[in-house]
Formats: sequence, structure tokens, C-alpha cells
Amino acid sequence: MEKIALTGGGDNFMLKKIQTWVRENKVELVLLTLTLIVGAFLRLYRISEYMTFLGDEGRDAIIVRRLLVDFDPILIGPGTSIGNMFLGPMYYYFIAPGLLFFNFSPVGPSVQIALFGVATIFLVWFVAREWFPSARKGQVAWWALAAAFLYATAPTAIIFSRASWNPNIMPFISLLSIFSIWRVWSKKQYKWLLVLAVSFAFALQSHYFGLLLLPTLGIFWLLGAVSSKNTNKMYMRYSLYALLVFAFLMSPLAIFDIRHNFLNLNAMKDFFTMRQTTVSARPWSALPSAWPIIVDFTTRLLAGRHEAVGRLVAFVIAGLTLYAMAFEKFKNIKKFYKPWLVILSWLGFAIIGLGVFKQQIYDHYYGFFFTAPFLLYAGIFSYLISKKNWWALLLALGTAFLGYFNLVNSPLLDPPTRQLQRAQAVASLIESQTGEERFNLAVIAERNYEDGYQYFLERDGTGVTDIDPLRFEETVSNQLFVVCELADKGDCDPTHNAKAEVANFGWSKIEREWDVQGVRVYELKHVQ
Repeated sequence: MEKIALTGGGDNFMLKKIQTWVRENKVELVLLTLTLIVGAFLRLYRISEYMTFLGDEGRDAIIVRRLLVDFDPILIGPGTSIGNMFLGPMYYYFIAPGLLFFNFSPVGPSVQIALFGVATIFLVWFVAREWFPSARKGQVAWWALAAAFLYATAPTAIIFSRASWNPNIMPFISLLSIFSIWRVWSKKQYKWLLVLAVSFAFALQSHYFGLLLLPTLGIFWLLGAVSSKNTNKMYMRYSLYALLVFAFLMSPLAIFDIRHNFLNLNAMKDFFTMRQTTVSARPWSALPSAWPIIVDFTTRLLAGRHEAVGRLVAFVIAGLTLYAMAFEKFKNIKKFYKPWLVILSWLGFAIIGLGVFKQQIYDHYYGFFFTAPFLLYAGIFSYLISKKNWWALLLALGTAFLGYFNLVNSPLLDPPTRQLQRAQAVASLIESQTGEERFNLAVIAERNYEDGYQYFLERDGTGVTDIDPLRFEETVSNQLFVVCELADKGDCDPTHNAKAEVANFGWSKIEREWDVQGVRVYELKHVQ
């Protein structure tokens, strides 16, 4: 398998290698294709009804549409929920083709993310196949297929593969970063440093937890430098090229910081120095949290979100990993199996980083190592099957067991949220009542804000206007539409709500109201 990936002396040589591999591995190719089809179905089925489309997604769509229509360049990406920091703009440029290709429908970027999720399934199989190759030519790498199948059907991976959100590309990007440094260190293929530069810049601009990839990448870069004594000049030259590429991709964020009094740099400084509420400076403080974190991400990723199964799987995988390390890998440190070192370093720094983090850990925080547990699963069974063939039966039973919990807890079994359709319906109602008149908009909700609705109102050329207190006379209109998403509509009270978009409108009365797909829409007019 190693010979397939970017080796050889030309395109014809490469093509022949691929054709040879396909002829020798037809069964595995068929099974991989079926796995990809299953993964694509679980991500793309009725995606317009299942996709998340709230304020964050609407904000992204508004910014990218302005880029495409008004050629308004983007220097920063979304703001972080903690720390008042901004990400870089790469994600916005990434989803622009999807929005344009789908004629400015937000479904386009979501489909783009779903296809990226399918590509991640393939990459899991590919990396597992290379790291843990078959013992003989033509043998099916069942462990690689098992890892790909479990990732294809994992509910958490599906949920984060069918909506346009910047952390949702992290699983693919982080694995590509790790695989790139593996290629550099293990295969001496230094051109992969350029791939690493792009993927790591993308990871940092997807979510700042991408920083936790840095220790692993740095360690294996140093090991690559040490092991490349005979080609040190080439190694350093490509490292310099990679650094320049990385700096170029991060430059918009640097330009923004320079122009705004180093807002990001100062926010990051505060984040790491205000340790009472953010992070601990003592890595050993992560030890009490290590096992709960392992159980949690095993539950969320490998065990179909079933807590009892997650605890069992965490215990079994930890035990088998220790068994493999104690009885085989540590016998001769010079022959230590390199993929295990990469995976365990990746997971180890992830656990330490999350362990010193003092805030609540959400599922998408695991994005920078989403694929690592699946590769560890493949590695364990690859090792065990190489020792005793009967472990193949346990691999099949274990994969069927976990696959069952993945499928019975599939998010497709939940009713679709139809958030996109609701936003469109509300926007259509408002458009029908305003015509070409100017109006203001407000949303009263627990976890949403205006931009999901505002995107369609802007796209359709209505007179929606944000009230700017510094330009009040210019921006306030004669009517305010308030969308209330609260479960108890009696709590809406749109004329007295303290939200800025309502309060800035001034004294008002309810002129009309409508119920639209589970939300109530109010038209407010000024009190004369």
C-alpha cells in the first residue's frame, strides 16, 4: 500500500501501481466503496432538512455572499465562544464555491462539508491501510475497513458532517496534518511539509484547539530533522518553504491584528494568563481528568454515544493497547512500531490539553483527534490478528457490536429540525408584508440570533436594516419584525424585551402577529 501513495517515477508509473493494486485487492475495493456509499447516504440524506441553520450559519453565509457579490475581502473568520478571539478566514474562502455552485443556497456549503466527511472516511481507511499493512499481497486489511465503517456510521461524526460550521472540517484536516508529518518523518518525503503547512494553517483557522496538534507535529518534525543527517539541507529547505506557506496563509489574521491594536494577541494572552477560569499551567493537573476524558470521547466517537458501551470499550481498548505495548512493542525500543508512537502521542497530548482546560468540553472540541480512536482500533486488531488468526473473529464481532449501536443511535432516526425551511418561511412572510419598505429585525431565542433569517432577507434584496445607535436616525425604520422562538410564547413580550435589537427600536406596539412553523412573528410599530 505504501507504494501507491505519491511514490514512483512519474504519472505512468503511479497509474500502473494503482491498477496493479486494484487487481490484487478487488474485494477490499468493493467493500471500501460500499462503506463510502453508506457514509455518503448517512450524511447527504435529506441534508437540507437535517442541517443546522441558525445564527452562526447565517452569519457565515452573509459574509461569504458579500465576498462573492460585492467582492468584499475577508481578513478574519468567526469569533470564538471563549476568549473573545477570532479565527482566520480560510473557512470562508473554502465554502465560497459551495455557496456559489448552489446559487447562494446555504445547502451548498453543507453538501460540501458532507462530501468532506466522506473524504475523511476514505482517509481513515487509507491511513490505517498504510500504517498497518496486510501481511501478504492481496490480503484484505479488515482492520482498516472496520475503522472506516465505524467512522462512516458514528453518530457524532455524522452530525458534524452535515452542516456548514468551521469546526466540522477539523477531522479531515487534523488527520491530514498528522499523516503529513508521518510521511516526512517515516518516509523521508519532505514535500509533505508543504501539505503539512496548508493543513495545519487550516486546522488553526478551523478551531483553536488545533493548537494541541502542535506538540505532536513539533516532536516528529524534530525527529525527522535528526534522522535526515544525509539530506539535512533538503529537509531544512522544505521546512523553510513550509514556514513561508504557513505564514502566507496566516497573514490575513496578522494584518487584522496589526490594524486592530493586536486584539487577537491580547485576547490569547488573557486566555492563557487568566488561569482561574480557562486553563491550568500544570500539565499534571490533567491526570485526574484523563480517564473520564478517555471514556467520554470513546463514548462519543466509538460507542454510538451509549455511555455504558463507551465505558466498556474504553476499558477494552486501553487494556489491549497496554497489552500490545508491554508484551511486544517495548521489547526492543529500536523497533518500536512508528504508527503507534504517532497515535499515542496524538491522543496523549489531546488528553493533557483537554485535561488542563477548565471549561465545559463539547463534542466538537474533539475534532482535532476525531479519527485517532478509529486508527487506534485498527492498529490494535492489526497487531492481534498478526499474532493469532482467531482475533479476526473478535474484530468482526466487535465491529458488528459497535456498528449496531451506531446505527440504532443514528441521527437519521430523529425527526429533521427543518431549520433552513423555517428561516426561509419566516423570511418569505416578512418579505410579503414589507415590499420595498425598510424595516428592522430582532430574534428572541435561547440559542439563536438574527443572521439565519437575515441571510435570506439580504439575499432577496429586502430593506432589512440593522439599528446602529451611533446612526440612529439613519438606521431605525417605522417597523420592527420580531421572531420569537421561545417554547412558551407568553414569555416573548416583544414590546418590552431587553434585547438590544428590540430596545433600540424604542416604544412600540404590536401591529400584527403570525405563527410560522413553530415560531411566532410580530410586527411592531412605533407608539405615536
